[in-house]
Amino acid sequence: MASPGDAAVNVTHVEKNKKQPPARYWEEVKDENKDGEQAPQQNAKKRKQSEDHGDRNRVISGKSDPFPGDAPIPEDRLQKFKRKEKTKKPRRQHYKLKDMITRSEETSEMAQKQAARLDLLLPEDAGFLEGDEDEDTCTISQEDIADSVDITSGTKYFNLKLSQFGPYRVDYSKTGRQLLLGGRRGHVACIDWQSKQLMCEINVMESVNDVKWLHSEAMYAVAQKKWLYIYDSNGIELHCIRKFNDVLRMQFLPYHFLLATASATSFLQYLDVSVGKEVSAICTKTGRLDVMCQNPHNAVIHLGHSNGTVTLWSPNQKEALVKMLCHQGAVRSVAVDKTGTYMVTSGMDKKLKVYDIRTFKPLKSYFLPAGASCLSLSQRGLLSAATGDIVQVYRDVWSTPVTKPYMAHRVQKTVWGTHFCPFEDVLGVGHGDGFTSMLIPGSGEPNFDGLDANPYRSAKQRQEWEVKALLEKIQPELISLDPTELGRVDRATFEMRHQDRVQALGFDPLAKEKFIPRHKKKGRSSAGSVQKRKRKVAHEDLRDDIRKSAEDKLKIEKERKGKERKEAVLSSQKSALDRFKK
Repeated sequence: MASPGDAAVNVTHVEKNKKQPPARYWEEVKDENKDGEQAPQQNAKKRKQSEDHGDRNRVISGKSDPFPGDAPIPEDRLQKFKRKEKTKKPRRQHYKLKDMITRSEETSEMAQKQAARLDLLLPEDAGFLEGDEDEDTCTISQEDIADSVDITSGTKYFNLKLSQFGPYRVDYSKTGRQLLLGGRRGHVACIDWQSKQLMCEINVMESVNDVKWLHSEAMYAVAQKKWLYIYDSNGIELHCIRKFNDVLRMQFLPYHFLLATASATSFLQYLDVSVGKEVSAICTKTGRLDVMCQNPHNAVIHLGHSNGTVTLWSPNQKEALVKMLCHQGAVRSVAVDKTGTYMVTSGMDKKLKVYDIRTFKPLKSYFLPAGASCLSLSQRGLLSAATGDIVQVYRDVWSTPVTKPYMAHRVQKTVWGTHFCPFEDVLGVGHGDGFTSMLIPGSGEPNFDGLDANPYRSAKQRQEWEVKALLEKIQPELISLDPTELGRVDRATFEMRHQDRVQALGFDPLAKEKFIPRHKKKGRSSAGSVQKRKRKVAHEDLRDDIRKSAEDKLKIEKERKGKERKEAVLSSQKSALDRFKK
């Protein structure tokens, strides 16, 4: 009869004979009986190797990781989020600046990689309307689209019949939740258009030229017949700014907190709404200003004029940055895409032109039978053009030649203003009979930045965002055609300041100091050893002197040759007085 000890030995033997499953899928199953006593030695050896490698090659269960490091990122996705080119590092004496540039580039590279990885979490794409075979999408009516989509999207198509105080200007807030309507005959209304809730409704008892939301949905500006007024979301008048008179069009720069106004007296004025002061007043000397838009990329204002030109303005200069002759007749409307690359203009010559602002050259030119009176560009690059009472929407107007519109819709009366709703496939149209909200599939940006414009933010989040935006407000002095110039070093100004500093101090503080040997103990700093150490680095100072003298010689030789060449040319030319020589 077997003893309990023998049974325990047998059980242990059976468990050892069982094959253990691999710890990782790339490992092989090993038979411990074959390895014998060598297995512990090999495991100890591999463990030691893994400790030697450290973080460089991750070792799991004695095997090296077949996929070391981070997951690779496609190059095209990295290029999408690339911020800037690498900065040229200064010489070795500016070690602090060099260290700052290195840390800045590392941070920028890490942010670029993180953005490229997080972009995988945004799979939503703007879905466009696609018709059947031999079917044009422009023939599909808004009623058919509203019946085909879900209930929530179908409610976004509606009409407001306001024939008494029209025509209407329209403007959506930055988050796309609130709608502002301004009737020509004094009617002003704020609506949460998705829930159809009326926020406020007033009649200012005089004509209204334009309406515009300010930095948040709590305040808006109304350009009335004589002066500019600021109201809150309850319809209470906050300010009457009499310096801004006869305003026709307005644009708000959200990152600068500037309200730009164009008046009938040919003045372009900027109002800082954070402090309530006028920043700049520019007399354009081009007559009545009723065509205006902004470049969202660099905050430059584009104005259209009756002589067919479009001018670009900044509050820092009293003259136009650029003047472009775009049409043979008066300019009727101007629009710029959100990247600041393309500008679309329409004129009295019944032409629609697309320009590349980087080169100021026309890319495409289209002929519209009656011309376009109102232009608007969506976040995804769709262009709406209003002709009389017909609103047409076009796709890819700057990349491929367009022969027919993407969508079309007819309203009751003449269109007075169009505006695409941010983050929604909706186009708001203000006309003589009220307001129409159209469904335009693919026009809105599906992926929004919650830190910039969050459509679902609460009142507390809006307050925190407003404080943060005020702290990060960009000064008007930084508005320029090329925003990348702000990160460059003005070498000429730096050299002038350096020369003034040298004259004031009497010596050059940035000059290279002479080598002074470090004092050593135990008799190693005798005069002879100090001189030997100085001789070892003497060639470096000598090399700089030789290079400087060689450059001076080349410069003098170049000037001498140029002078000789000029004298030879002058001597070879015949003078009119040579005929009197004997």
